[in-house]
Amino acid sequence: MRIIVISDTHSRAMPPSLIEDFKKADLIIHAGDFCCLDDVKFFQRLNKLEAVHGNVDSAEIRVQLPAKKIIMVEDVRIGLCHGDGKPDKVLGYVQDLFRHEDVDMVIFGHSHLPCHETIKDVVYFNPGSLTDKVRPPFCSYGVLEIKGNSITANIVKVEENI
Repeated sequence: MRIIVISDTHSRAMPPSLIEDFKKADLIIHAGDFCCLDDVKFFQRLNKLEAVHGNVDSAEIRVQLPAKKIIMVEDVRIGLCHGDGKPDKVLGYVQDLFRHEDVDMVIFGHSHLPCHETIKDVVYFNPGSLTDKVRPPFCSYGVLEIKGNSITANIVKVEENI
């Protein structure tokens, strides 16, 4: 199963060259900060979407999407949340949030900084921001390949200027 992982899109246009690639994936996972409901609908039109709300999302989005959820993809339990706090503290925050959950992977956003770390057999994955270069010098997204209980995760640097 091929999954596109994004976060922190903040109502900004995504690179047009990525739209067809996103449509071809099996699933899109968004870790919050869409900003407005039209953006949620945009990604839902592209493909099947699993998502949570972020800290700057509208009240309309907060009603429709939870702050935290666990999804099953093949034999992999994935925790999904946006994150909170200062950029250098977000990983600790999400570790605490899922500390008592039986998950194989946690996907999060908030910091706009890509992260791919395995800590105590749990993969922590932040795709960075698809549309915003606030902290890193590039935009990025993630690609997961999941087969059974095997996870391959990659951060993809967006080369195209928006």
